[in-house]
Amino acid sequence: MTERILIQGGRIIDPAAGRDAVGDLLIEEGVIREIGPRLSVKGSCQKIDAAGKLVVPGLIDLHSHLREPGFEYKETVATATAAAAAGGFTTICAMPNTNPINDNQSVTEFILERAKAEGKVHVLPVGAITKGSKGEELAEIGELVAAGCVALSDDGRPVMNSELMRRAMEYAKIFDVPVIDHCEDLNLSAGGVMFEGEVSTALGLKGIPAASETVMVARDIALAELTGAKVHLAHISCGGSVHLIREAKRRGIAVTAETCPHYFTLTDDRVRGFDANAKMKPPLATRRDLEEIRAGLADGTIDAIATDHAPHAAQEKECEIDHAPFGIIGLETAFSLSLMLVEEGLLTLPALIQKMTENPARIIGKKIGQLGIGDRADVTLIDPAAEWVVDAGHFKSKSKNSPFIGWKMKGRIAGIVLSGVWKSADAEAGR
Repeated sequence: MTERILIQGGRIIDPAAGRDAVGDLLIEEGVIREIGPRLSVKGSCQKIDAAGKLVVPGLIDLHSHLREPGFEYKETVATATAAAAAGGFTTICAMPNTNPINDNQSVTEFILERAKAEGKVHVLPVGAITKGSKGEELAEIGELVAAGCVALSDDGRPVMNSELMRRAMEYAKIFDVPVIDHCEDLNLSAGGVMFEGEVSTALGLKGIPAASETVMVARDIALAELTGAKVHLAHISCGGSVHLIREAKRRGIAVTAETCPHYFTLTDDRVRGFDANAKMKPPLATRRDLEEIRAGLADGTIDAIATDHAPHAAQEKECEIDHAPFGIIGLETAFSLSLMLVEEGLLTLPALIQKMTENPARIIGKKIGQLGIGDRADVTLIDPAAEWVVDAGHFKSKSKNSPFIGWKMKGRIAGIVLSGVWKSADAEAGR
């Protein structure tokens, strides 16, 4: 049930409208009704004191793995969306590498039904590019889009066949959805555990060269130019990719890109302890790559910050690093890690919010991620000065595979408004 809510005295940041000012925000019947310096509201309403807090559009994650159906022991729609809400997200895009793969209408409808019944935030499914994500035959793209998919991806696996990828882009253009590609040349990365370089040599671990990513980034840019399709490059991790994307944008090619907090906060040095929570794909790279990623965020080459939330059960990660699966969870730490970019002067606060709201919404072509009058009331409240320590025991996610446990961070989520309903973080946490 929606409520009449007055959020008072917060710093309202809405990059889509160019708004950055202290004021009030009124929500009625699930939509934003009024924004102003000191609103006078007659009648009863729930008042939320936002003094000293940020009032921003609900955060949007372009890249989450919900694991349901098929891998409920790792995560479910219920637990993933609870983690998303705790992290300040009101919308998350669900990648298709479930079991069965989301390559048909039935699986898409199942995910949407679960999200409607148990979801704590909005869930937007991403459909597979190929049947079974095997890279052999295109999925029924029109059927997936009609069922509710907002993008196409074989994330977790690249489409190695360039002719097939070309056809996928051509179909995606017809249905006006982006193709999200996991940029990895499987022949170059085969058997790799971490980034190929000095650290992998010192540890005696098989490396994955940066070229595994950059070769496919270059391929996808060439196909985007050929087809005119909207192509979004997932979890960019190395400097070579940033250079290629920057040049493609300069030439007017319709390519967008995301990175994840672990790629601008960690390097391959983190693997020296053989901690499987530092094993991810693409792998953590060098300090130089990290700085290039930061530069790409600062100059707009990288459009969005996504989480690549990839939960795994404890027993899967508690083994030799060679045998552990790739991936970490990220929904509950993403904003605070990203806020470090503001603390360090690399991004302004509005620019950071834009990369987690307006830009993701634009990439998937949805009118969300903004605080316009009449827009659905999805709002995130953040206390930017509040400090907290990452504690695995407090995670809402079913899995705990994070390399950031024990880190002291700034920026606590105070709560979210989801379609006009206020959900206090303190109430959800039982504080």
